[in-house]
Amino acid sequence: MTLCRRIFSLLAVTAATATAVFAQAPAQPAALPPLTLEECIARALKRNFTLEIEQFNPQIAKDSIDIARDGYQPVLSATTSRARSNFGAVGVTPSSSNTTDNTNVSVTQRLYSGTTVTVGTNLDRSRNDPAVTALNPAYNADVTVSVRQQLLKGLGSDVNRVTLDRARLGLDRANLNYKARALDIIQQTENAYYNVVFTREQLDVRNSTLTLANRLFDEAKTRKETGVATDLDVLTAEVGVANARRGVLLAQQAVKDTEEALLALIGQFELEAPVGTVGFKDVADVAPLFASSYQMAKQIQPDYLSALAAVEQSKLDVKLAKDATKPSLSVGGAVGLNGRRGSSGDAFSDALDRQNNSWQLDLSLTYPWGQIGDKARHRQSLATLSQQTLLVRQLEQNIEAQVRAAVRAVDTNIESVKISAQASQLSQRQYELEKAKFEAGLSTSYRVLQTQNDLETARVNELQSRVSLRNSLSALHRIEGSSLQRYGLTTP
Repeated sequence: MTLCRRIFSLLAVTAATATAVFAQAPAQPAALPPLTLEECIARALKRNFTLEIEQFNPQIAKDSIDIARDGYQPVLSATTSRARSNFGAVGVTPSSSNTTDNTNVSVTQRLYSGTTVTVGTNLDRSRNDPAVTALNPAYNADVTVSVRQQLLKGLGSDVNRVTLDRARLGLDRANLNYKARALDIIQQTENAYYNVVFTREQLDVRNSTLTLANRLFDEAKTRKETGVATDLDVLTAEVGVANARRGVLLAQQAVKDTEEALLALIGQFELEAPVGTVGFKDVADVAPLFASSYQMAKQIQPDYLSALAAVEQSKLDVKLAKDATKPSLSVGGAVGLNGRRGSSGDAFSDALDRQNNSWQLDLSLTYPWGQIGDKARHRQSLATLSQQTLLVRQLEQNIEAQVRAAVRAVDTNIESVKISAQASQLSQRQYELEKAKFEAGLSTSYRVLQTQNDLETARVNELQSRVSLRNSLSALHRIEGSSLQRYGLTTP
């Protein structure tokens, strides 16, 4: 009897401690407006830090296209200069000076064919003191058109457009990567939302268990007063109340943790904001088909499409590296008209009369001896292409394996929901039967607590199976890449 009293005292202290902690637990918030899953996802796509950071990449990639075009935009050049030379007297030759002004304006245009065209004009003004020429000052004016064409390296638009085409693929990949991150956020938000649903309903189950435990405790005390129950029955019921209160405390903590996890996904620094009422979204209890899900993943999954675009970029890199192994051979030509008069206007008029003209033709060859670096870069580009191609093949296999696993998970969880619901119904009936037996004096409070714990476990398992089903569907939709279309959302 002494040992029983010690156990009773110890458990009584435990129950009192749990009661005190429970009294300090935060109360449930008042009813709030419903918070739908669609609203959470819409908020996440607008306010999530990860997506807000990721959305800069498409703009950066878009500017890379303009940078690639920049080398083939017209270039205007203008220079002006003045020079003066002074010569001292030598013998009978008096001192003299010469002042020269030069102004040059030209426009250069590179073409994707490998051609460079330059149109320019030049004006020189020369003044001697004392006069030693017939014209003082003298103006020389010319108009020149020059063309240079690459014959080997850099020949043709296929090569010269590589940088531009690669930048365009980079923009495609940036948009695809943004979509991939958006799909990740959607999946995370779905899981976080259903975790809130689970923890809140789990809290309801724990509160229901606490209510039943308190009722059993009251009945045990009443039965002891009438001599039907013993101290051990009362003590057992009291410990059941303490454990139920502890379960409520842990459930309240889980609710708060999952709410903050959801708020961190759908907003910024809004962890204290209230979360409205949530609930499970209805899902069809029909298992998806592997063939259709796998085909969808290969058609619209952003990660896979980005990997294909990376292969195309590698092909362009190979083309550019191969072109770099060629010698630089170019032919150039220029024609010009020039004139010399005593004023700038007369000099240009004289040039346009085409009596004074000039031309030039040249051939230029540059060949680095051995081309060790260029050949090595070509080999690197080929290796990178092979690597990217294998990565795509690996990704295809991974997608197939992931889709198979995801489809099986959905199928299994559909059945698990049905089984857990039946188990919950059975536990409810077993508890009711054991409770009735206890009230009739044919059972003990210990047996009632066992069936009560079994009922609580069955209810939580049913909730967990419903969450697992929705999480497995979310994972399948992420692998398919269909979540954006499923919610009717678009990306920049």
